[in-house]
Amino acid sequence: MARTRVRIPALVALSAALLLTAACGSDTSSDKAPAGSASEAKKDKPVVVVTTSWEGAFAKAAGAEDVKVIVPLSVHHAPDYDPKPSDLAAVAKADFVLYAPFEPYAAKIKEAAGSKAKLVEVNLDNDPDKVKAEVDKLGALFGTADAATQWKTGFDTEYAKLNKDVQAAWPGGKSPSVVTQVFTAWAAKLAGATPVGTFGPEAVTPAQLAELSAKKPAIVLDNAHMSTGTVLPDSGAKQIKIVNYPGEDLDLLPVYRNAAAELKKAMAS
Repeated sequence: MARTRVRIPALVALSAALLLTAACGSDTSSDKAPAGSASEAKKDKPVVVVTTSWEGAFAKAAGAEDVKVIVPLSVHHAPDYDPKPSDLAAVAKADFVLYAPFEPYAAKIKEAAGSKAKLVEVNLDNDPDKVKAEVDKLGALFGTADAATQWKTGFDTEYAKLNKDVQAAWPGGKSPSVVTQVFTAWAAKLAGATPVGTFGPEAVTPAQLAELSAKKPAIVLDNAHMSTGTVLPDSGAKQIKIVNYPGEDLDLLPVYRNAAAELKKAMAS
């Protein structure tokens, strides 16, 4: 999931456009919202801008309500997306900008927008322990720790249910052996499967192919967002694609439900 290509010229041009728009459309009105109004209450809640829906789901789980996603779901490779003036305008108004280590362009977006927002690096990994650690961290930053704790309680309940459900589908009652892409190991954990090797994010080399095939895995967990094609051809292993990114609702739980469904289908076959 390494994403390194950056389009800085586009950001510079958009930055200039944003400054021009701000100059032409600045509000000189001295009217203020009455004390205790909904507008005033909203100001107490953090405005969070995230690079993708994955960070967005973490922010929502932590209790953020005002979340703006920059990269559309249709763009699987985030650096291929050219930010629009509206994206930079959103960043300029944000309290927090969330990004992942493999998205180095986030700092450039903030710089181009002239934002004073706090840049927050998020460890994007759907491993349940790592997810809860990130949600705790963000809840503390946002001042929404109670909401984050409530979400974690619901998450633990749902995860335990899915884990039990998938394990009940083990073929012959035995944990299947799996090979996983480096960013889909969490799905093997969800299934209670036995990991025997990993690959990626680069394409599998002939040496790796021989090594992984020799492990005779029953299932290969590929990354839907950066698939390298059939990983172990002629090995007899069932390959499935695991989706890491949540949908537009920024709900992380369906990611686990969908992975569980795919795993059960693979085990049944």
